[in-house]
Amino acid sequence: MAVQNHVRNPLEWAWDHLKQTGHAVEATAHTMEGTWEDHDVAPPRVRRIGAADIGDALAQGLKDFAACRTDVVFLCLIYPVAGLVISRMAFDHGMVALIFPLVAGFALIAPLFGVGLYEMSRRRECGLETGWTDAFGVVRAPAIGAILVLGLLLLVLFCLWLFAAYFLYTVTLGPDAPVSAAAFARDALTTPEGWTMIGAGMAVGFLFALVVLIISVVSFPLLLDRNVGVGTAIATSVQAVRTNPGPMAMWGLIIASALLLGAIPLLVGLAVVLPVLGHATWHLYRKVVD
Repeated sequence: MAVQNHVRNPLEWAWDHLKQTGHAVEATAHTMEGTWEDHDVAPPRVRRIGAADIGDALAQGLKDFAACRTDVVFLCLIYPVAGLVISRMAFDHGMVALIFPLVAGFALIAPLFGVGLYEMSRRRECGLETGWTDAFGVVRAPAIGAILVLGLLLLVLFCLWLFAAYFLYTVTLGPDAPVSAAAFARDALTTPEGWTMIGAGMAVGFLFALVVLIISVVSFPLLLDRNVGVGTAIATSVQAVRTNPGPMAMWGLIIASALLLGAIPLLVGLAVVLPVLGHATWHLYRKVVD
């Protein structure tokens, strides 16, 4: 007997997706237990790349962005909106000195937020139809537990960066909170203490950014693509940087410059910069890891 098809109503659709989310959460709890374990028999092998490979990864990232432009812009608008909301909250609560560290520190956790974009590039690579909802398919990935653990590690580094930035402000221009954003900018740009804070902040921020680049440049795409643990993913990322110090330094500079340009127009540019960098990261991973 033939089964009659019918159009599902919103309640049925929502219930199906709720069940899928529940199964994903349950699977995540199980994968968290073995998140550091190695599962693949052979560890990933790292290849040498050059500046041309960096350029090609960016070109392929632009192609992915062009193919999914409306979807990824809609998806990535969340980040500038969230950044503006957080900055406004910091301003309202007298934490003006932390607004710039909050915005600049986004680069430390950007690899985590790029996981959905890696999934979209992976699907396009496989010839599958891709939409913005596919970015959330990572919650059903076998390695979602390991991805979350690595993401938590980046969040810890982000919090440490904010603590370091506030400490630098306290020992230079603090400890009292600035009376206004204009007064803070004036003190930071026109006083020796402000110059010391800026110089030390740039040096400390560079160290944090370097650590994040070393441990995450290919680790998130690797976890999404292969059955490995967090330890193997981080070790592979470290090996990728050791094998390709010049190209990886170039890649880090490109990321920093692009995020800076995207943040200048009230963070709105991040809606374009983030998807291009996210897609390009997937293609860079393909070039680096055999």
